Amino acid sequence: MNVPVSACHYTIEVPATPERVPQIRRIVAAHLRHWNLASQVAPVCGALDELVGNVVRHVEGDKTCVVELRWTGSRLSASVADRDRRLPPLRTSVPSRGGLAKVAKLSDSWGTCGTDDGKVIWFTRRVRQSERIGRGQRAPRVPAVEFRPLPAALAAGPPADPARAVVPAH
Repeated sequence: MNVPVSACHYTIEVPATPERVPQIRRIVAAHLRHWNLASQVAPVCGALDELVGNVVRHVEGDKTCVVELRWTGSRLSASVADRDRRLPPLRTSVPSRGGLAKVAKLSDSWGTCGTDDGKVIWFTRRVRQSERIGRGQRAPRVPAVEFRPLPAALAAGPPADPARAVVPAH
């Protein structure tokens, strides 16, 4: 099944708690698979785990966050917005330690910006069209077997002159 590109936008607002991180991962993975982007599940969910985890660990007060996905047909973008106005520092450049270095490693581009009521951290991934081919659900195949009796001319065997062969009408 091919999902129209114009329909590929999803937003969820949730309280960021340790219990919610795996739930958000499952929801995002389901949307990516629905959009025929199964190859993007691991990197996108890995980066979003980090961003939502940062809300859990570092945001003071209201820990509600908005997770958003957008698929344009060639670029997949994801973001996490929260109500804390403090922009995150890049504390390490080692992706194995997590944080924004991990997000940078899992994405083609990323950034952060302040909003009227907090901040948003986003990242993008380029997706080649060839990654989407053949990954969706397929329609059932129509059987190629026909149960029509052969015409008498064909049942008798091949003709002596192939140019005069009788071909059944379909």
